[in-house]
Amino acid sequence: MLRNITVGLDGSPESLAAVDWAAREAQLRDTPLRLVHAGRWQPRTYAPLTGTPTPSRLNDPRRDWAERLPRETAARLAERHPGLRVSAEQSAERPVTALLAASRDADLLVLGSRGLSGVTGFLADSVGLWVVARTERPVVLVRAGEGAENDHMTGDVVLGLGLENSDNSVIGFAFHAASRRAANLRVVHGWKPPPSSYGYGEAFDIEPNAELGTQVRRRLADALRPWRSKFPGVEVNEQALIGTAGSHLVDASRNAALVVIGRRNRRTPFGNHIGPVTHAVLHHVAAPVAVVPHD
Repeated sequence: MLRNITVGLDGSPESLAAVDWAAREAQLRDTPLRLVHAGRWQPRTYAPLTGTPTPSRLNDPRRDWAERLPRETAARLAERHPGLRVSAEQSAERPVTALLAASRDADLLVLGSRGLSGVTGFLADSVGLWVVARTERPVVLVRAGEGAENDHMTGDVVLGLGLENSDNSVIGFAFHAASRRAANLRVVHGWKPPPSSYGYGEAFDIEPNAELGTQVRRRLADALRPWRSKFPGVEVNEQALIGTAGSHLVDASRNAALVVIGRRNRRTPFGNHIGPVTHAVLHHVAAPVAVVPHD
């Protein structure tokens, strides 16, 4: 049985934001929290840690920092979140290997991210992209910055739902997340009319597109109907919008507590195959993003 939330820790502001997010999520789920630090990670931004340096620390400060980081972070979390069950561990493996191994025993893996514009953090180093592309467990990417403390608890949960490759694990993750937070669920589906429905330039042939839009909205409602019944306390706002799903999700995420998207499993040893929508959302959305893999 999967019994914990696991968070990657490297001492950067992004990973510390991920740790705080994961701690609050663990409390919502009443689940233990596990901190994982890979021994080969090198800190880019040293976290403010307590303690008086000893001679050994002066001789090898980076090694000492790596040993202290998980232990002292766990102690800080236990103080800030009474009742939270926290464990910390180090791995001698490389970050991707360590995080993938840790995710196998987790309900959820949480990582820090700075997105497209960052120069440090998991995504900029491709660690996050490699992990997201290969793990079979849901991953949440969390950014640091103003308002990060509140992103976990306020705002809607936004679900990006593709009807052609929709999966119950993705929809269920979003409904559970909204229910835990007592939040509204906003479901966004982007679709494009077939080329034959276009006129000259950017004009639409109104009647065929109106009919297609009705069909799309009906399919969206059908996909969500069983989950509405299962979660009657979650208010759902369905949106079927013409255009690319990635751009609509970026717009919808501006005041979101969490954005949920799916990623189809592609078992290949080459490249980071996460899909264009996932790629756009991970790089441009400021809210925490949950990527849920599915077959």
